[in-house]
Amino acid sequence: MNTLNLIFLGLVALIHIYIVVLEMVLWTKPKGIKTFGLKSKEFAEETKVLAANQGLYNGFLAAGLIWSMISQKTDVAIFFLACVFVAGIYGAYSTKKPRIFFIQSIPALLGILSFLM
Repeated sequence: MNTLNLIFLGLVALIHIYIVVLEMVLWTKPKGIKTFGLKSKEFAEETKVLAANQGLYNGFLAAGLIWSMISQKTDVAIFFLACVFVAGIYGAYSTKKPRIFFIQSIPALLGILSFLM
């Protein structure tokens, strides 16, 4: 892996670590409520278990990206970047929030392209 690959892997991993914190720790706090556009604190409380579950899955994505950096396995890196890319597409489509595509999918796609160059 070259420096550019590692930069993109690290960036995407950091984004997902931040998402983990938002979904598992800050979901019911003002930052989480604002970030995810939740309608109320009560709604956030009612859905915090679901959000924590989502956060756990985002943690697995971050762990896979970090593992690929440590192991220097290109196939593992591309696999996890592809997972993030697809998750971003689905997240943007299912929530009708295009910013998810730009936050998740675009950095992952750039990471994949860095491996193909």
